[in-house]
Amino acid sequence: MEIHTPLHIKTISEYHRLVNLPKPQHPLISLSRFEDIQYKSGQSPKAIVHNFYSIALKKSFHAKLRYGQQEVDFDEGTLLFMAPMQVISADVPVGVTLSHTGWLLLVHPDLLWHTNLARKIKQYEYFSYKVNEALHLSDHEEQTIVGIMQNIAQEYQARVDNHSQDVIVAQLELLFTYAERFYQRQFITRRVSSHYIVDQLEELLNTYFKSDELLLSGMPTVTYIADALNLSPNYLSRLLKTLTGQSTKQFIIEKILDLAKEKLSTTDLSMNEIAYALGFEHPQSFNKLFKSKTSLSPLQFRHSFN
Repeated sequence: MEIHTPLHIKTISEYHRLVNLPKPQHPLISLSRFEDIQYKSGQSPKAIVHNFYSIALKKSFHAKLRYGQQEVDFDEGTLLFMAPMQVISADVPVGVTLSHTGWLLLVHPDLLWHTNLARKIKQYEYFSYKVNEALHLSDHEEQTIVGIMQNIAQEYQARVDNHSQDVIVAQLELLFTYAERFYQRQFITRRVSSHYIVDQLEELLNTYFKSDELLLSGMPTVTYIADALNLSPNYLSRLLKTLTGQSTKQFIIEKILDLAKEKLSTTDLSMNEIAYALGFEHPQSFNKLFKSKTSLSPLQFRHSFN
């Protein structure tokens, strides 16, 4: 894949100039229609990175969007959250005018200074999700999100007073809360694809445990598992929490314990040999983990089968 140096955009005003939009009515926040952004092949930068948050509701998007190193074809009503300093690019076919519908909400972090949302926004995990983990909205959900965006625009377009920032920040927090709810719904309603991911995870762990990786590299990390499944760690953990009640780390540990129980009950390996075989550098760590999860030491568990 060809790599391009991204264009660094520092302000919302600078972005508006780049895409030929009117000067923003507020320097720290803007809402635009994608219909007003017309990129032609060869005229847009190959990649951009900006210093502000971007919430994009994309529809009828006839190009491949790349966010980091992942790309996806967008369907109707897809909501994507991008944090500052993330690289994003679009591959537009030669001779094709990039034209799509939807809304683009840009929020500079300076708007959130001295508010609770300045801290809380870093806890919204979907800002770190990969592009293929975007939120797919129903018609009703889309109306809700667009309505909040329009309320925000109406507020900053009105005469600014001492309450303006509080009202805008409150609307932003409401939007983010709805996104949390809708993502929870997505994990449930897309059960087929979600359970397919769980099946892939099971297969990945079984392969890992049957190989020499446990002995050589130790217990697989959450990052290793997420990368192997082409998912972000936060998205994977939240999906698993919804379907199984366990985070990715808890899921891995549960599988390690199942394997430990199998070895304790069906082999004559010593406690130390089992600990090393399961990737524990120190047997004491294995003993401590096993007892914390089962209320029995590994030795006590083995004796219970005699």
